[in-house]
Amino acid sequence: MPLITIVCHGLEDDLRVDGRGCEDYRHMEIETDVVSNTDGSAKVTLGHTAVLVGIKADIGKPRPMVPNEGYLEFFVDCSANATPEFEGRGGEELGTELSNTLYKVFNNKHSVDLKGLCISAGEHCWVLYVDVLLLQCDGNLYDAISVAIKAALFNTKIPRVHISADEEGGKEIELSDDPYDCMRLNVENVPCIVTLCKVGHRHVVDATLQEKACSVASLIISVTHKGTVTCTRKVGGGSLDPESIFEMTKAGKRVGKALHAPLMKLLQQEESLGKTRQKVGFLG
Repeated sequence: MPLITIVCHGLEDDLRVDGRGCEDYRHMEIETDVVSNTDGSAKVTLGHTAVLVGIKADIGKPRPMVPNEGYLEFFVDCSANATPEFEGRGGEELGTELSNTLYKVFNNKHSVDLKGLCISAGEHCWVLYVDVLLLQCDGNLYDAISVAIKAALFNTKIPRVHISADEEGGKEIELSDDPYDCMRLNVENVPCIVTLCKVGHRHVVDATLQEKACSVASLIISVTHKGTVTCTRKVGGGSLDPESIFEMTKAGKRVGKALHAPLMKLLQQEESLGKTRQKVGFLG
């Protein structure tokens, strides 16, 4: 029996090949503060998909249109070790596509307090360079990356800045050497991405590569802790009818909203353990 027939027949009964329901995630594990030379980092494992995010804060110049805000820059490295599909141009194109979507989802004042990243209007601001490394790929990259970015932003510690006037009347910037004298980001409004794949007449959350191969198209939805949709995108060659889009958006809002509370609770618990913390999972 062809794979697509097996997958579609199972979904009719809300049952997937691995036993999950249509809106269930695979077990997810999160570690923060995993890369020593960054200001914040996190590793997320979702099934057999593994993503590493490192954030480096550097002082830059605000953009002319928003002189009182800092900003985020994204770079996604699709390692050929993750899957043979990432070799050559395939990895580069996917990396660019992922970066562009992440920019739309996260680099806005509704997700991150960009004004809080401003040091002096029109002159200096913090630029957060977000590097994403795909270590292993078994489907659902967007969701895993978004959780890893939220966790890494939560873990980010930005040195406190002290501004003083020099002898010529200019501004002199001095960064605090005290690791505890730092600024933390409020990640409450940072959204999580939920990807819904249309397979047959049903849609599934957290599709494996096997399920994605049977899918005609997917809808990517970024959702805040309040259930507000901040960005939607259709990916894949197939089309989605209006009724499917409505149902998928409704499911995405429900699933995305439910992600935030356990994620934040886990991040706070893990940080409180300090050096004694061990790898922990949620949505198991």
